[in-house]
Amino acid sequence: MRAMILAAGKGERMQPLTKSVPKPMLEAAGKPLLQYHIESLVRAGIRQLVINTGYLGDIIEARFGSGGDFGAEIRYSREGNAPLETGGGIRQALPLLGNGPFIVVNGDIWTDFDYRRLLAGNKKPIYLVFVPNPSHHPEGDFVLVEDRVVLEGGPRLTFSGIGLYLPEYFSKEKERIFPLLPVLQRAIREGNVTGELYTGRWLDVGTPERLRELEGSLLK
Repeated sequence: MRAMILAAGKGERMQPLTKSVPKPMLEAAGKPLLQYHIESLVRAGIRQLVINTGYLGDIIEARFGSGGDFGAEIRYSREGNAPLETGGGIRQALPLLGNGPFIVVNGDIWTDFDYRRLLAGNKKPIYLVFVPNPSHHPEGDFVLVEDRVVLEGGPRLTFSGIGLYLPEYFSKEKERIFPLLPVLQRAIREGNVTGELYTGRWLDVGTPERLRELEGSLLK
């Protein structure tokens, strides 16, 4: 199985830290956020990786290259200075991701989630990992009823930014630039989304304060 790490965002909420460094390259405990993802995926046996790049993407490529130093095979989907949003970024990368299911991970989270969990068992066309709602996102995103994801009918949980997808959910989109949310909502209405609640360590590293929080927890 292949995996894609989303790393094309500009990280405006992280200014001034992202003035000269792309957000996924910000370091916590001496290591870029992006490197934590690469190492976790490789530990799970997922070595064929795709990273989409945009803002200051050359810094990412210079650091990780073809991935050999990290036990991975990395290819890049370059978006330049015209971000395609999450859905559009995945759609552009499809030729690099193959015809089978693939994992997508947000580059600006940190987690100790074991990606081998996504390789076991029969999954629906889309499988999402949820976490308890953090204080900065108390309203959550979707409802999880056992392993079925629905739009309403219970307390919402927060989508972790980790998912397993089939390519047809993106290849049939006609627009070049589009977000992920409408894709998920449509698939949920069709009954094609399942998921799980993960209660281990997870953090959306979206602000300098949360980056400091992560740094502190890793150095304990």
